[in-house]
Amino acid sequence: MQINKKQHKIMILPIVAYGHPVLRKVADDITPDYPQLKELIANMWETMYGSNGVGIAAPQINKSIRLFVVDSKQIIDGLEDDEKSEYPGDEGIKEVFINAHIVETGGKEWAYNEGCLSIPKVREDVYRDETVTLSYVNEHFEPQQKTFTGVTARVILHEYDHIDGKLFIDHLKPLKRRMLKSKLDDITKGKIRVDYKMTFPK
Repeated sequence: MQINKKQHKIMILPIVAYGHPVLRKVADDITPDYPQLKELIANMWETMYGSNGVGIAAPQINKSIRLFVVDSKQIIDGLEDDEKSEYPGDEGIKEVFINAHIVETGGKEWAYNEGCLSIPKVREDVYRDETVTLSYVNEHFEPQQKTFTGVTARVILHEYDHIDGKLFIDHLKPLKRRMLKSKLDDITKGKIRVDYKMTFPK
């Protein structure tokens, strides 16, 4: 008798576009027996790198669960030495975050020009706290509590917003949001070209 082992192929998944209701849901915690979690995480890394991202959250691939992945080492490693001094104590990370919950944020608020794979071709300066302490489990469901700083904290806070049903544009002043309305409407209607797969609201 021959056992047919199912082969899992790593896939690039379509990214959900602005206007899709999943992006506004508060995502749920998961348990270690979540179906095909290992494959899902592998696909999220593949999707993130395939779209030149530094982080991606599960709601962006249409799964309302508290899971995101971050590779801020790409940013830190790409900086010149004098630029690295702007982010003391931040060497970048490549990490999986499951069931993340913020313990506290701190430090001085600072601005950084952010973009989002779900809101393509829109970039704006967003103010966020300098540090974030998170409790979460890693991909082996080992409990973690760590404090992150600098651009790594920034990427984590951006992805954390996704699992709380928020987007980076929510941090903008109302006038700036109004100025972006036509661009956002075009994204929702699929009137935009990107070099990665997207799912648009029906």
